[in-house]
Amino acid sequence: MPLFESPGVHPDTQGNQVLSRLPVIVGFGGVNPAGRSSSHHAYRRLVIDSLSSSDAGRTYAALAAMMQLRDEDMDEPLKQHILDHTLVRKIESNLFDPDDILVHKSARLNASAEPITFTVKKNQLPDQIPEDWSISEAEGTVQVTVPDGLDVLFRDSRQSEVNSAGQLPSGFKPDSLYQSRSHPRGLQLTVYGASDAINSLGIPWDEIRARVPADQMAVYASSAMGQLDDNGTGNMLRASLMGKRVSSRNCALGLAEMTADFINAYILGSVGSTGANVGACATFLYNLRQGIADIRSGKFRVVMVGASEAPITPEVIDGYKTMGALATDEELNKLDGITSGTDHRRACRPFSNNCGFTLAEASQFVILFDDELALETGANVHGSVADVFINADGFKKSIPGPGIGNYVTMGKAAGIIRSILGEDALKHRSYIQAHGTGTPQNRVTESHIFSEIARAFGIEDWPVAAIKSYLGHSLATASGDQIATTLGAWAHGIIPGIQTVSQIADDVHQSHLNFLLEHHEIDPAKMDAALINSKGFGGNNATAVILSPTVTRDMLTQKHGASALKEHASRNEAVQASCADYDEAAINGGNGTIYNFGVGVVEGDELTLSDRAISIPGQTLDINLSVENPYQDMT
Repeated sequence: MPLFESPGVHPDTQGNQVLSRLPVIVGFGGVNPAGRSSSHHAYRRLVIDSLSSSDAGRTYAALAAMMQLRDEDMDEPLKQHILDHTLVRKIESNLFDPDDILVHKSARLNASAEPITFTVKKNQLPDQIPEDWSISEAEGTVQVTVPDGLDVLFRDSRQSEVNSAGQLPSGFKPDSLYQSRSHPRGLQLTVYGASDAINSLGIPWDEIRARVPADQMAVYASSAMGQLDDNGTGNMLRASLMGKRVSSRNCALGLAEMTADFINAYILGSVGSTGANVGACATFLYNLRQGIADIRSGKFRVVMVGASEAPITPEVIDGYKTMGALATDEELNKLDGITSGTDHRRACRPFSNNCGFTLAEASQFVILFDDELALETGANVHGSVADVFINADGFKKSIPGPGIGNYVTMGKAAGIIRSILGEDALKHRSYIQAHGTGTPQNRVTESHIFSEIARAFGIEDWPVAAIKSYLGHSLATASGDQIATTLGAWAHGIIPGIQTVSQIADDVHQSHLNFLLEHHEIDPAKMDAALINSKGFGGNNATAVILSPTVTRDMLTQKHGASALKEHASRNEAVQASCADYDEAAINGGNGTIYNFGVGVVEGDELTLSDRAISIPGQTLDINLSVENPYQDMT
């Protein structure tokens, strides 16, 4: 009996049954603490100790290029340096100095026998002079006398209580790869990550534009928290309190949707649909759901989905630490029974005895084609997206507390696997990429969800992985990290184990589950689906189901026939060669970053307009204005 009894169908506006379009993952790219995502290099860093020498060597070389290291002689000390300066580790000073964080301490200076007197430049006086100040001119300055007391802010510094983070590889400077013009770091990562995804296609973007009208493309991407560093919202909020000026860029570039806006304006030149869905830690999957809905509807043929986040700033760390959410050095030391020498590498310990999550920075993007376009272009088939389920928690005791919505998303995800692939595939050929933040609350609640869903569906020993143990929690981008790792597991046959822990905590629900504490080898042809789980503050729960490349090709064969797949394989040879050329160039220090500032700008008076179509200079295909009536049965 075939796995798929019939391709999916849906009614068009006339009520006719038409074949559904499958959202195929044809490209992916980005960057996280493990390195560059394309060609599975970031994934390979997680399992580098289990790779062949040739695969490991290429990933060492790829990381050396990113980290601006000379790799002509890739000796053991250089390899160890690369290992030590990737993944979760002690915060490095290129982001900020955790031992010297600028603060101001308020104080009141009280007058004693004599009034307080000081001199200051006239242009440094406050605009609103306090009524009790007496001011007299002095040479080049003014003298100020305060009779009673003076409120002041003393410049001070403090040490961070949190010193672990998932940082990009040391030496990687995204702002040096294009004219960054003081862009916030999150947008720098957007430019790099989106460029990497586009280059990973192995198909020139102009060829895609020649096949697909501009209004049948879309970009859905965002951050969860916006751009909070000094080049974004951070400076806008605190500049006046620091005696500085707000930049004209700070407000605009700090917006969460700038991730998508930059891709449209400076990378793709897209006039297609755009959006920035925000769902806390589930943000990537929120964008992914909109992307697959577009493709399945048939209205769109190409969608780029992604997220970027750069939250490793003193203020963001302080905010989450005050909530009791982050792993502090003191609490980590208590877990390890030591008083110094914090093990920053093992800060994130999912489903074990733990004390908080670990912030990370990352940028991840996937490119989706409908199945027909994927076959026509010979695009790579990395997998496909079966569905994304999103549910809120209902009434809650507190906004950050967990609720019931994730039971629904996980249950529906299990249900769609059973519906598409059958009971056996769900029970024996699927696994979970857990949210796995490393907090005491998450380890109990998420494991209970998995255990109960497994029990309800009759699953035994459901494999559970948790890659935040390597990468930390990149907030909006976290699910993108999980998906990129999942695609790597299908390419190399290894699911990364939770190697920062030695045992599962006593309060973790383990019934029907198999927490993978070591790397787990699989036959990629016999692991059909992965569930990508995400739980976000505020009750933003999402679970996606990603289907393997083998399953995806089987579905394409059932819909389009074996001859179409044979033709696709022939076309794919040139695509794979192009991908290999890009990877080789990047390993050799090439810069594939795409940034088209002021290039190809089209003004309104350059358009050719009629009541039937809009023709855009530089676009091969017109935009059709003959829009069907979707309410024909009502009009």
